[in-house]
Amino acid sequence: MASEVFSYESLVHAVAGAMGSVTAMTVFFPLDTARLRLQVDENRKAKSTPAILADIVREEGLLAPYRGWFPVICSLCCSNFVYFYCYHCLKASLLKGRQSTSSTDLITGIAAGVVNVLVTTPLWVVNTRLKLQGSKFHNADIRPTNYSGILDAFAQIIRGEGVGALWNGTFPSLLLVLNPAIQFMIYETLKRWLRREVPRELSSLEVFVIGAIAKAVSTTVTYPLQTIQSILRFGQCGTPTEKSKLLSSLRTIKSLLVNRARKHGMLGIFKGLEAKLLQTVLTAALMFLLYEKIVSLTFRVMGLGNSHLRKR
Repeated sequence: MASEVFSYESLVHAVAGAMGSVTAMTVFFPLDTARLRLQVDENRKAKSTPAILADIVREEGLLAPYRGWFPVICSLCCSNFVYFYCYHCLKASLLKGRQSTSSTDLITGIAAGVVNVLVTTPLWVVNTRLKLQGSKFHNADIRPTNYSGILDAFAQIIRGEGVGALWNGTFPSLLLVLNPAIQFMIYETLKRWLRREVPRELSSLEVFVIGAIAKAVSTTVTYPLQTIQSILRFGQCGTPTEKSKLLSSLRTIKSLLVNRARKHGMLGIFKGLEAKLLQTVLTAALMFLLYEKIVSLTFRVMGLGNSHLRKR
């Protein structure tokens, strides 16, 4: 087990995943800004993604779509490093040289996701606050914040809301480990199908397309919970009063979903999905493309050629 946990191959996958995700998110960051604004600001009228971005630029300035880029990139880098490292360590431990299956990919993805959520949720809470700070909201009930940076945001949240506030949205986040788990299961399954006759490197177009398909399916299935996760991380939904944290979390999620559906109809819980799909599908497709190229190049430089393909 120790050899898999501290293997060089796991480190290569983790670094490649982090580098690919950071680059892809930077390219498509404005699309994520539009998605988050639609999820959190209930009174903002749902429009097409270009229209939302045009409104944000007109109201808040040209650089507004990139507000909060640095904390998001820091969080994403740490999160994907942890996820890819855990995913490949666990997968190597389970398979021990055998061919992977869809069920193995799903189980490994869920386990890696749980570790990732517990370790990196505080970073995502802080970056959500920083990304929305200074925004012009259409909902007058939202309280403005004044953080000078990542460390100041941590300090203010702990001082004003308690340490537990750094893990706001953890329960829906744990449910949302299904998102990357489903994504990786579909991605790896499609990859095995395309390489069913002989191990080979997939073309850039093949990687891009199957990465987009995998993310589109996983995002659509889990989107309502992603909306609740964003609202909870923003910290504007009130403090639960029940003694049982699990029961409190379940009731909070149910309440937020029901209230949103009552205000905006059933489609209200999917508000911002178009922006999310546009952003996340393109980002995931580009991320997988860069990830595969970095891994392939690294193993080729190490002199392993295509031998690593048989382990996947």
